[in-house]
Amino acid sequence: MSVTTPQGFRAAGVEAGLKTSGGKDVALVVNDGPTHDSATVFTANRCKANPVLWSQEVVKDGTVRAVVLNSGGANCYTGPDGFQTTHAVAEQVADHLGIGAIDVVVCSTGLIGLANDRAQLLAGVDAAYAALGTDGGQDAAEAIMTTDSVSKQVVVEGAGWTIGGMAKGAGMLAPQLATMLVVLTTDAVVPAADLDTALRAATRVSFDRLDSDGCMSTNDTVTVMASGASGITPSLDDFTEALTQACTDLAMQLLKDAEGADHEIAITTINAATEDEAVEVGRSVARSNLFKAAVFGNDPNWGRVLASIGTTSARFDPADLDVAMNGVWVCRQSTPHADPTEVDLTGREVSVTIDLKSGTERATVWTNDLTHGYVHENSAYSS
Repeated sequence: MSVTTPQGFRAAGVEAGLKTSGGKDVALVVNDGPTHDSATVFTANRCKANPVLWSQEVVKDGTVRAVVLNSGGANCYTGPDGFQTTHAVAEQVADHLGIGAIDVVVCSTGLIGLANDRAQLLAGVDAAYAALGTDGGQDAAEAIMTTDSVSKQVVVEGAGWTIGGMAKGAGMLAPQLATMLVVLTTDAVVPAADLDTALRAATRVSFDRLDSDGCMSTNDTVTVMASGASGITPSLDDFTEALTQACTDLAMQLLKDAEGADHEIAITTINAATEDEAVEVGRSVARSNLFKAAVFGNDPNWGRVLASIGTTSARFDPADLDVAMNGVWVCRQSTPHADPTEVDLTGREVSVTIDLKSGTERATVWTNDLTHGYVHENSAYSS
């Protein structure tokens, strides 16, 4: 179950010495074709890492033949030398594969301001190329982990074609996208323009709805590559549905591994005037440290939900809001309703439903609670 499950892909993950904690830290995923269509979305942060600046140029023609990734350092705000390291990595991969560097997406993750050792990184590329295989997906998924406690992988089966994927991310999870690197592969025949349409539709309702801590990363990259090796061309609707399933699965794996989290929280806003307004309301609650701390303490404090709703531009009557927590309607018409002691928050999964009574649209935003573990993790982070 990995990026090498679809036909036409090889991968590897090796240890190059970039992580102070040790372990695999360089991954390589190669599309052997026969087609090399691709699409990519990046962080919306205006402060972007060198690999993002490089890869934004790579993906413009819709052709990507390989993705090389490293953990151990984000290569962000490392000056011109850092950009040259990114370029050198792409060139090294290209030389091994006999392709142009402009077809190689480069991704890095780790601490901002930390320059990766170029010699170690290039040696890691050499080792990854030597280790490439159709069984290398697991190693690749492990090599991109930083504070992740487990690797994240997914496979979705189509009608004679397959999507595979891997992701990393456990903190700085906020749109767009989440502090994450994601590589998706498929052996379906899908033109680059259709891949772009499908990927943007999929990320819009998955990764972009994940808001763990409200902090947007500088390195986010989600790339999908199509090898066409199955020889089957699915409908755009069928492919988009499958890709959305894969992205949502990976997003939920990221959420479950969020740094220090004790609860995964799904905030669903219903009967909104527009989908965007439903998202805005859900995101406002997801970013309330007061609400998140209350969930950590197993306190169904619905007043903090209403306070967050009131900071948005969504249409609603402040005197007529309903809120349920884990299926218990603790607030009706903006007043106390069911006894909050009926709400059991001892399990990891928490649901919040907000009824705006302003329309017919709905959306779900996912977050987690604010814990001592999160504070500890981010006060002493190392790669």
